[in-house]
Amino acid sequence: MTTRAPVLELFKLTKSYPSAKGAAVIVKDFTLNFAAGEFITLIGHSGCGKSTVLSMVAGLTEITGGGMILAGRETNEAGPDRGVVFQSPCLLPWMTAFENVMLGVNQVYFTASKEERRELAEYYLTVVGLGGAMHKFPGDLSQGMRQRVGIARAFALQPKMLLLDEPFGMLDALTKMELQEVLLELWRRNKLTTLMVTHDVDEAIFLSDRVVMMTDGPEAEVGDILEIPFERPRHRATVLADPRYMQCHNHLLTFLNERSHIRPSRIQTTPPAGTAQRSEIDIHGISELAG
Repeated sequence: MTTRAPVLELFKLTKSYPSAKGAAVIVKDFTLNFAAGEFITLIGHSGCGKSTVLSMVAGLTEITGGGMILAGRETNEAGPDRGVVFQSPCLLPWMTAFENVMLGVNQVYFTASKEERRELAEYYLTVVGLGGAMHKFPGDLSQGMRQRVGIARAFALQPKMLLLDEPFGMLDALTKMELQEVLLELWRRNKLTTLMVTHDVDEAIFLSDRVVMMTDGPEAEVGDILEIPFERPRHRATVLADPRYMQCHNHLLTFLNERSHIRPSRIQTTPPAGTAQRSEIDIHGISELAG
């Protein structure tokens, strides 16, 4: 049986900055593989380096050490093969929602006809619920609607990977839940390999296939990995009612409250090269519930 190569391989990814006392290491030896279509979330305390990892993957921050292989090719530069959604959608205020999406589409699909490019932008704006507002300017849109434009813009590029940097962090609870559903539907249709940064434990559980917990900085690294047991498609009420939900929730909170400052080498046996230790919930907790 042939094993498919990962879409993304991060090998000992490291980021440091010069300082008066020598190099200040923010992230050290961050190693993780992404399977095709997998949705992985990074979680950890503020300042631990989550967004730094995502920015290195996006090619927006220079990699100090280690490497990254995307779709079989080593890269360290930004490119249209990665669509990014930021916490603030960063729309050009003098352009309509449609024109903001078209800006990227025109650059990536310059060989396509004008009609094909227009249809692509209109399709994704309609899917995110902006079919009737795509010709409005950002100033005339709510924060949630502007973030929908950002999501449509990323998906319209049809990238190999989707990168989400706390995309719902500035939204109220109701709008956040609505956009989580929009994101899941788009992800289901496109099966994009996804990396998301969040502080929200519930959001991480609901959206992810795996949640990667980062240790506190400096020299932050992978501290633990929790595989989420819920099948897809997911329904919020069903997930919340499942007893495994609270087990996942408590495991993540325990890591954040008690273990995030402890290096993996001090709490577990060193895993084989290129792998990271999985949480015991994968082996014991779920099997007990299933039994």
